[in-house]
Amino acid sequence: MFIPIGDDNRDRRTTPLVNYLLIALNIFVFIFYQGLGSNIYFTYAFATVPAEILTMRDIITDNAILQDPYTGHLMELPGLQRTPVHVFGTLFTSMFMHGGIAHLFGNMMFLWIFGDNIEDALGHWKYLLFYVLCGLLASLCHVFTTFILGHNLLIPSLGASGAISGVLAAYMLLFPGRGVHMWIFITIITVPAILAVGLWFVFQVINGLGALGGQEVGGVAYAAHIGGFIFGLLLLRRFRRKPVVVNKRSWW
Repeated sequence: MFIPIGDDNRDRRTTPLVNYLLIALNIFVFIFYQGLGSNIYFTYAFATVPAEILTMRDIITDNAILQDPYTGHLMELPGLQRTPVHVFGTLFTSMFMHGGIAHLFGNMMFLWIFGDNIEDALGHWKYLLFYVLCGLLASLCHVFTTFILGHNLLIPSLGASGAISGVLAAYMLLFPGRGVHMWIFITIITVPAILAVGLWFVFQVINGLGALGGQEVGGVAYAAHIGGFIFGLLLLRRFRRKPVVVNKRSWW
């Protein structure tokens, strides 16, 4: 188990206001609109549904009755709800929604650790645009991968992971030698960012390869993670013209 818990921020020059705002907005939506995950109707109305993006029309489905295979209890699963905005708008709204407390906590921990440094390097407005673009493009990667692999196009997707993946890619390029504090089993070690982020990306690729066999992997949109990371690598040069100097060496 490799979990980042912090990094070296001694050279950060600015207060990451946008990063704080993004974290606050994700938490606010989860608590007050998603009802801590209990408001499935809201979630199914504003999450990204691949079939809706591909057909460019809102899709509403009936509720389904499912039986728990262990207890035998019947439960009602809401169908897809009417989307009050254009279906393309869900590519944006889904970036601020999460499937549960653990999902939210993990994403916000990554954003808290890595996002502030990218905002410091790019500036407030460029960082916001970079974050949103990575998130939108990551969602599109999930949509088209779901179609190409023949997975269920009616399963909604949501979360900030795609945008945060782009942030991780930028962090690895701009600060490859920066120390990232990692919790590994029962100890804490500090490793270079290129190793910490690189291991994370390899994990995404390995797990994503499971989808090539036609199976959806644990309900995680690995294509969005990988796509967000790749677009983060590609977009960074558009947003950051000057190299960052770390220990008297320039990194890109």
